[in-house]
Formats: sequence, C-alpha cells, structure tokens
Amino acid sequence: MKTIYKYPIKITDRQTFPIPVGANILTVQTQNGNPFIWAIVDTEAPTEEVSIIVHGTGHPIYESSNLEYIGTFQSNGKCFVFHVFKEIQH
Repeated sequence: MKTIYKYPIKITDRQTFPIPVGANILTVQTQNGNPFIWAIVDTEAPTEEVSIIVHGTGHPIYESSNLEYIGTFQSNGKCFVFHVFKEIQH
C-alpha cells in the first residue's frame, strides 16, 4: 500500500536509516522545530539503508557528484540554513 511517511533526521553530516525500496522522497521541512523528510512509500516493500547528507550553508561539499537534492530547511529561529541530499548508490 502506498502511504506518506515522515522520517526524523538529525543535523549531522551523514546519517543512514531504513526506508522501503523505491520510496519517493518528497520534501524536507521542520515540524515543531525538528527536521523531517516526507516520502511516499510502499508499506509492503522490503527496506534498504538510505544515506542522507546534511550540509550547512558555507560548509564544503566533498561528494557532490553522487548526491540528489531533497530540499532546504531553516533551524534555530532561522539563524541556520541546511541543505539535504540523498546519496545515490551506483
């Protein structure tokens, strides 16, 4: 069954979490001050580990060739801006 799920993310360079195979990541936004990714998932699909990369504005991006942009969110009263990417596995 297709459903929209949300996944909490941390403000850290790299993190990995399980998500159903074939998930379509829709957006990243904050809810109650915490960042989340929303995705359309097939709840009956097996899961795979997905790597999410978070870069702050002005921080170096070392592996830009295999990153898919998800979105941007603001944190800490809009003082900090972060850009979120999914690492594409080849």
